[in-house]
Amino acid sequence: MCLIVLAWRTHPGYRLIVAANRDEYFGRPAAPAGFWDDHANVLAGRDLEAGGTWLGITLDGRFAALTNYRNPADKKTGAPSRGSLVSDFLTGKMAPLEYLQGVEQRAMSYNGFSLLVGDAASLFFFSNRGGPITRVEPGIHGLSNHLLDTPWPKIEKAKARLAEQLGGPFDFQAAFRLLDDTQRASSGELPSTGVSLEVEERLSAIRILAVGGYGTRCSTALCFSEDGRIEFHERSYTEEGGVSGTVSYRLTLARGKARASSRRAESPPPKTPLPAR
Repeated sequence: MCLIVLAWRTHPGYRLIVAANRDEYFGRPAAPAGFWDDHANVLAGRDLEAGGTWLGITLDGRFAALTNYRNPADKKTGAPSRGSLVSDFLTGKMAPLEYLQGVEQRAMSYNGFSLLVGDAASLFFFSNRGGPITRVEPGIHGLSNHLLDTPWPKIEKAKARLAEQLGGPFDFQAAFRLLDDTQRASSGELPSTGVSLEVEERLSAIRILAVGGYGTRCSTALCFSEDGRIEFHERSYTEEGGVSGTVSYRLTLARGKARASSRRAESPPPKTPLPAR
């Protein structure tokens, strides 16, 4: 996951709105978002190589997402998969702060990462390349391959566009349009993260078109409403840049459990996608 913009406790109808792009090599096997067979409470995509995930939610209102911290000179071989940092929180029961305090103790065994974890009451951020655990304050925030709210051009652009969408109800199609911007930043705006200027420019787009097998694999738009409704939408892309599929889930949290919004309250949560609106 290489771009996450979110609105936390800043919209009267939603406690959390997220728009995110996952950038990865297309050759790395992954499953699209769905409920996990071994953890039926988890809704997330899955890295089929290491078993973790980059972003997900649970039916009791937990959320976690991760980006890699870009610094090629700092990369070490044999490090554990960073995707487990997301999946371990989603499949566990620890409160967000308690979980991150445990991660902090072993953080330097991983390559660079930036991690968001939260529940209905709180949202926290931690990076093993950027100081202590911090509580995310209400507002619009952005994360790419650095620290939270580092003012890279695509972060500032995406945050501004998300802010424009907060005047009305959540619109996942508008979020997908935000995430589909392939325009690159000018050379004078680019950060320096240890890659060539050419690569830095290519990576500066909100959605990265594949070159050398690497680019934006999928886009995710999700929200948690204050009244317990959840929407989760994921759009996947081919290496050639076309859309390969979209899955959409609409759920309602009720007394600690989830049900399909179109079903009766006692119905169990669905295990297959509902059609998009």
